[in-house]
Amino acid sequence: MRHSWKIGLSFGMTSGIITTMGLMVGLHSGTGSKPVVVGGILTIAIADAFSDALGIHISEESENRHSTGEIWEASLATFLSKFFFASTFIVPLLLFPLPTAVLISVLWGLSLLGVFSFHLAKGQKAGPWKVTLEHIGIALVVVALAHQTGDWIASAFM
Repeated sequence: MRHSWKIGLSFGMTSGIITTMGLMVGLHSGTGSKPVVVGGILTIAIADAFSDALGIHISEESENRHSTGEIWEASLATFLSKFFFASTFIVPLLLFPLPTAVLISVLWGLSLLGVFSFHLAKGQKAGPWKVTLEHIGIALVVVALAHQTGDWIASAFM
């Protein structure tokens, strides 16, 4: 796989998974509203995907090592992967009650992140379990902090 696509896909996937899980958990604990959670996911899938794509674009430009085509490829790959992976979190919300959908979504996100991290580590000849547990641990911290923040918002403003 070309470097530019690898950069965009890996960044977009990881950001899409962790950001969407955190947002879902925080909005669920803060509002308990399925429409609010769906709206948050769609916002992440669109606005944050564009934001991350621009961030990768500027980051790759700042390295002054890549062609214009490579920079645009990385930007497009970031947008598409962030949009796609964030959007997959809507499926459980269409099929299940909100608390169940959030739990399924967190398990889905951790599974995706785990498989990707394991594959990435093996490709780099690093300890796959160590890398995988590290990445899942970071994601769990995000989920826990988002949940606590949602609880705080619900108690402070509702």
